[in-house]
Amino acid sequence: MKTITLLFLLLLNITVIAQTRVFPVIKNYGGIFEVPDAVEKPAADFPYNIMIELVTGADEPKQLNNSLNNIARLINLHAIGGVPPENLSVVVAIHGEAAYSILDNQQYREKYKTDNPNLALYAALSEAGVKLFVCGQSLVARNIDRKRMAPEIAIATSMLTVVTTHQLKGYAYLKF
Repeated sequence: MKTITLLFLLLLNITVIAQTRVFPVIKNYGGIFEVPDAVEKPAADFPYNIMIELVTGADEPKQLNNSLNNIARLINLHAIGGVPPENLSVVVAIHGEAAYSILDNQQYREKYKTDNPNLALYAALSEAGVKLFVCGQSLVARNIDRKRMAPEIAIATSMLTVVTTHQLKGYAYLKF
């Protein structure tokens, strides 16, 4: 009987600790856990200007780019921390292997023989106000057709100029 009681209490403890991910802004992407006892939280009244260099591609073409998903996590984390949308400005400069994630579904299928799993996330990020730029240098170097990209993506001269411009404007810099 003692063993059964102990197992029951252990199971109850595990169930209480287990949490499900929430998606406060970017639905279905960037799932996070609520941490109500956190003592370090984002300041709700502070303007968060964040410049992200997105260079990493997915491990497999059929997989969502985890680094892109991390951008959704960043937005969801700030939202759950109490930062209102008007205090969060996120700019993304896409280049390197991540440049292939912006291909429209037809171009992606031609290259990888599978649908592009990143397109819905790009749409959700754009809808949340994220400014998405692809490096023009990466487009040329990787022979990416500018007319066959996700519609939410704008072309920049380069990742380098997007990053330096926004850093000079006071944006915090992250690299995924």
